[in-house]
Amino acid sequence: MEKIEEKAKTEKCTDIKCPFHGKLALRGRRFEGIVKKKIDKRVLIEIERFVYYRKYERYAKKWTRLHAHLPSCLANKVNIGDTIEIMECRPLSKIIHHVVVSVKKSKTNKTNKK
Repeated sequence: MEKIEEKAKTEKCTDIKCPFHGKLALRGRRFEGIVKKKIDKRVLIEIERFVYYRKYERYAKKWTRLHAHLPSCLANKVNIGDTIEIMECRPLSKIIHHVVVSVKKSKTNKTNKK
């Protein structure tokens, strides 16, 4: 998916909050998750993790939901169900503290055989 990032860097983008074309500095941690919602200029991703409960000696699945800014140069390349990579940045709004950096895996539509 490096081609998508290269195309995003070559496209013209007027988004100030774009890490490639705007004045947004990236810092901190990098996360990879699945897109659950796509709303205007942001996406909601879910990150799955395992938590160990010592009392029960078992692992349990937990999900973390993060909102990330979607730059206009990547907006038409990201769809619901895709695996994307986001990175931490300065707070852009009350709930948005991350920005989409790249698309890792696109969801392919396969027909169900019965």
